[in-house]
Formats: sequence, C-alpha cells, structure tokens
Amino acid sequence: MKMTNEFFREECVLVIIDMQEKLLAVMDEKEKVLSNALKLARFAKIVGVPVLVTEQEKLGPTVSELANEINGFDPISKLDFDAYQVPRFAETLMELGRWTVVLAGIESHICVTQTALSLLRFFNVHIVADAVSSRTAENRTIALERMGFEGATITSTEMFIYEALKRAGTDEFKETLKLIR
Repeated sequence: MKMTNEFFREECVLVIIDMQEKLLAVMDEKEKVLSNALKLARFAKIVGVPVLVTEQEKLGPTVSELANEINGFDPISKLDFDAYQVPRFAETLMELGRWTVVLAGIESHICVTQTALSLLRFFNVHIVADAVSSRTAENRTIALERMGFEGATITSTEMFIYEALKRAGTDEFKETLKLIR
C-alpha cells in the first residue's frame, strides 16, 4: 500500500489518547486542547469516522464532556505508553480496516509520540497539533517536531476537518460550521 499524506475520511480513524481528568488538569493550554478534542469528536460523529479512546490506568476516567460526545464510548485501558502495544487497541484498529490514524490527546512527548512512532510502521499518521499537549510547551514542541521528522503529518483541528470534508455546500459542511464558529 502506498503511504501518502493525502487522506479520505472513509479511511480515517480518530484516536484520542489519555484525555483523563487527572492528567488534563496539569497540561499546558488544557482548555484549548479539550475544546479541540471535543470539536474532533463531534465532527467524527457528523461524518461517521470511528473514534478509539485510550485511558492510562490509575489516572481516572476520560473527561466526561468528551466521553459523552463519542458514540459507543468504550475506552481501552493501558499501562503501556505506546497504545499500539496493547492487544485490544491493535486488534480493534486492524478490524476497522482504516489506514489513516488521526491522533489527539496527552501527553504529546510520551504516549502520543510513542503510539505515533509504532503506528507509522503500518499507517498514515496525522497529529492534530492543537489537540495534543504536555505539561510544558517545550515538550509539546519537541514531540511535534520529532513526530513530523519521523513521517507523521502535523495538522490542526480545522485543517483536518476541512480536508476531511473536501467541499462546501453539503449538509455535513453546514452542520460542521456550527462546531467551528
């Protein structure tokens, strides 16, 4: 399969990593990251993109506002920083048969990066830069640079949404505008 930076939403899965209340509370720009993760989850619902959610064990539940936006919310518990090392995560991802993984979540320099690096061996990986964070801005910046260098596409919430929509004038576009504005 040819790996490309272009994607089609029919080939995408959104993965939200460890957006847990205890962890989010200490993140840099936590309000912006949560707001953008919510936009991504709501958009995924509009266009039918599946969403996988991970939770690092012992750090509490996913932020309830986010969990409530995800159809069939069923978080995948993990101890590994790299979610792809968790059999349930890897199996679920393979069963979906989608080859573009869009990553959001925390922490950028730990779980997001390690998951992205593993996924890059088999998938196109897009990192939503304004929907990931770390405790420090420096760690987030270094993580984004590293993931981009390794081959991930660095994008933003709106960039991903508009690329997935492809065109204006549709009912999905009109519904999505309510999220963006």
